[in-house]
Amino acid sequence: MIAIVGRPNAGKSTLVNILTGDKVAIVTPKPQTTRNRIYGVFTHGETQMILLDTPGFHRARTRLGDYMVGVVKESVADVDAAALVVEPIDNIGTPEELLIEHIGGLGVPAVLVINKIDTIRVDNTLPIIERYSQRYKFDAIVPVSARNGDGIPELLEVFGRFAKEGPQLFPDGMTTDQPEKQIIAEIIREKLLICLERELPHGTAVEITRFSEREDDEIIDVDATIYCEKASHKGMIIGKHGLMLKKIGHMAREDIERFMGAKVFLQTWVKVKENWRDSRTMMKNFGYTK
Repeated sequence: MIAIVGRPNAGKSTLVNILTGDKVAIVTPKPQTTRNRIYGVFTHGETQMILLDTPGFHRARTRLGDYMVGVVKESVADVDAAALVVEPIDNIGTPEELLIEHIGGLGVPAVLVINKIDTIRVDNTLPIIERYSQRYKFDAIVPVSARNGDGIPELLEVFGRFAKEGPQLFPDGMTTDQPEKQIIAEIIREKLLICLERELPHGTAVEITRFSEREDDEIIDVDATIYCEKASHKGMIIGKHGLMLKKIGHMAREDIERFMGAKVFLQTWVKVKENWRDSRTMMKNFGYTK
């Protein structure tokens, strides 16, 4: 079991998706897209590998932020190795420093994954490798591009070194531990972040209030409630004449149908819950619990 950690937008979820060969984690250009620990499962050779995709490590400003940071720290404490994913920048930022310190304190094997190498010249990775090597004795340093697959075979070989003999934890063909309702809620939230990338802050959450399959025509009925923190945000989500909400629903439904392998009838509503990110009760309702 390997924890994938790093600052927001380092490419952790994209890396987990390409390794599992499935979309187990949503991906958007927005920081803090991932909020929970997500298990990604795949088989490499005769080894079942389990990856823990974690929220981006950041300075928390809400109770939800505190929860996300806690998820990262707890995930590293109970794994065979940790993979610190960084961007190809010749500088070690505060999130990386704190994560290196945390990993070092636990004494778990650590792999440095320099992601997004497709955005720089190959020889520019050398100063980055040297700087991190001076800061910490990583068990391995692997430059990769999670977007196009460069370096992924080498990373798999490194991850395989930390495999331990034991029983198979997940059935064959299973790529994530997430319930279907949770994945559907995350798909809808992904489309919210994509469609409202510039206008909408992080204060949205999605609750699936109905999930049932019709016996006669094999259509899955899904009712989803989108929560935001301000009335003005509700207006942005719905859009003029409801066009934005319709667009979000259409995009989400297409992804949900691909995931479920069946036709889906999706209905969405938007409600305001002020400051829900600082409410323990609301966070629990949305599944943000330890």
